[in-house]
Amino acid sequence: MSKRCPCGSGEIDDACCGMLHAGVPAPTALALMRSRYTAYVRGELDYLAGTQRAPLDRAAAGRWSRDTLWMGLEIVQTHAGGEDDATGVVEFIARGVTAGKPFTMRERSRFEKVDGRWIYVDGQTRQS
Repeated sequence: MSKRCPCGSGEIDDACCGMLHAGVPAPTALALMRSRYTAYVRGELDYLAGTQRAPLDRAAAGRWSRDTLWMGLEIVQTHAGGEDDATGVVEFIARGVTAGKPFTMRERSRFEKVDGRWIYVDGQTRQS
């Protein structure tokens, strides 16, 4: 039985983030952002490292991924980031519980297309 993707798209995992994690390039900045959330849910550090500009702090990312009960992703807005764009912005809210403490993280993430592939550049976050 197929399960829904953790990214909240409503799609079956194999037809959503699962295929991106298997090597299919993300067609949009939004698709990449959703797939990165799913990578945190699953602890897929290689995927995270391969889809961002800056080096990944694997120890911190692994700890956060492993110690968090991920509660969901909400897309607030997107700007550009389509298949024909070179840059894009995705604002989202991720919710979870880490070490028994619930959190809500809101981030405005910037993405760039490099050699035909979307990458995460950076983001401005607020956490509560």
